[in-house]
Parts: sequence; structure tokens; C-alpha cells
Amino acid sequence: MRFFFLIAIALSLSSLAPVRARAQQLHCNPCSVHFGRVEVGSSSSFSIILKNTGTQSLNITSKSKQGSEFSFGNFPLPITLAPGKSVQLSVLFKPTAAGHTTGTFTLVSTALNKRLSMPVAGTGISGAQLTVSPSTLNFGNVTVGQSTTLSATLSAANGGVTISSDQLTSSEFSVVGLNLPVTIPSGQSIQATLQFAPNQSGVASGKIGYFSNAVASPAVEQLTGTGVATNGNHSVSLTWQDSGPGIVGYNVYRGSTHGGPYQQINTALDASTNYTDLNVTAALTYYYVTTAVDGSGQQSAYSNETSATIPSP
Repeated sequence: MRFFFLIAIALSLSSLAPVRARAQQLHCNPCSVHFGRVEVGSSSSFSIILKNTGTQSLNITSKSKQGSEFSFGNFPLPITLAPGKSVQLSVLFKPTAAGHTTGTFTLVSTALNKRLSMPVAGTGISGAQLTVSPSTLNFGNVTVGQSTTLSATLSAANGGVTISSDQLTSSEFSVVGLNLPVTIPSGQSIQATLQFAPNQSGVASGKIGYFSNAVASPAVEQLTGTGVATNGNHSVSLTWQDSGPGIVGYNVYRGSTHGGPYQQINTALDASTNYTDLNVTAALTYYYVTTAVDGSGQQSAYSNETSATIPSP
């Protein structure tokens, strides 16, 4: 009886072994990545979610990759994943030549699927390039029925670029003074003037695409602005000079007494050098200053003060 009892125990233990092994599972989402078209010399990154779908902790112990144009992002090892927990695996593609290429990222862990392989692919492209700066134009507040303009810079690199057409997604924005087709020699730039003429109050947004012979066409610029309804017959129009390179926008402040204190009245950074204050009251005097903001978010000191007295009705 002892002999048969021991055999029964041994069979039970062996039958439990696969259950314990299956308790550790490393799952990837997605398990393959296609980076698409990336300019030679540039890089593109993607994050794969790794999750422990089992009931026991697992350790990711080592990593390797195939494909010289692919690399791991910041992913120090070893990593311990508790049951149900996940971590992001950052992978990068930086093509050194034009053409399609493939690779594989592999992780080794203590999970049942000890080697987790994730295929990747991407296409390097080279040739003439067209860039638009800034990437977003913010026209700020504009009175309904009026308009304002801002400039964009179109630059060619790695060869001459011929812009054949442009396309806008909103009728409240338009391009003025750009005669197409136009060719930009390599290394040179031209200016495009865009106009915002709101036909209703509220935030308006759109895009403009410049279609060309560049490798990544169209080059797209985001457009935004706010239409503001008139407040009776009174408003204050402010203008100021551009503070120079490095400045990405301005803030407008208003006070009720000379020298302040002032309160900011624009709701978003204004890329233009004009602002219309429609929230004014007859017979009152207002005092205004502006500040300039650079690309790192640093704000200048107040400008000189200007004032406006609102007429009586």
C-alpha cells in the first residue's frame, strides 16, 4: 500500500509542474512594429507594452537585436514584473540609407516563453525635403468679421523643391500672396502669408498642406485662432513690434490703474503682434502691457505701458 501511495503522489506532483510553468507569461502589444517611411539621418521611436499575464512574478534578464538600423531605447535590465504588471519597451529606427529593412528585437526572461522575439521593419527615404516653420500658427483672438495675417517659412533641403499646390481644411483660413507653382532652391526659403477671418465666435482650427516633389509630401502646418464676437461698439486694438528671433508668442495684460497691478487677458499664447480687447466698459480707462515668451517658456519683463479710455455711449 505504501508503494502505490508514493506513486500516486509522484504523479500528482508531475501533473502540477506544467501549471506552475504556465503561471509565468510575457505578453507583447504589439508584437511587431513597422516604422513606416523615415528620412535618412532622422530617427523614429515606438513603445511596445510588455505585460506579465501570469500569476507569478517573472524576470526579464537579457536583450538582443538584429538589424544595424534598429536599437533599444532606455531599457535597463534586469526587470522584475509582478503578475498583471507591465512595462514599456522603447525601440528606435534610424535609417542610414534609402530602402526597406527588417530586424528583430529579442528578450530572454524566466517566463514559459523564455525567448520573446518581436520583428520590426522600416523604410529609409532620401531626397529633397520641404519643412514648414513654425509647425503651428496661432492667430489669437480676432473679431468676427475682421481678419489678421501671420507668416510661415517654407524651406528646401537636400535638393530643390517645387510646390505645386496647397490645400486648406477650413474656410476661415486662407493663403495670400503665394503664387503656385513655385520652386525653392536647395538651402533656401520663401515666406507664405496666411490669413484668419473668423465667421463665428469660438475656437477655429485647421490644417494647410503644401504638396510638392519632396519625399514626404504634403508638408503640413497646424492652424488655430479664436473668433470673438463684438461687445457693443467698443473695443481696444493693441499692436506692438516683434521682439526678434527666438520668440514664439506674447501675453497681454490689463490693469485698471496706472502702473498695475495687471491681469493676463489672453487665453492662449498669441503668436501675432496684435490683440483686440472686446471686454471693455464705456467711460473706463484701461492700462495695457505685454510680455514676450521664448521657445523654452521663459517670459520677459513687462513692456512699456499704454492706456485707452473707452468713450461713453
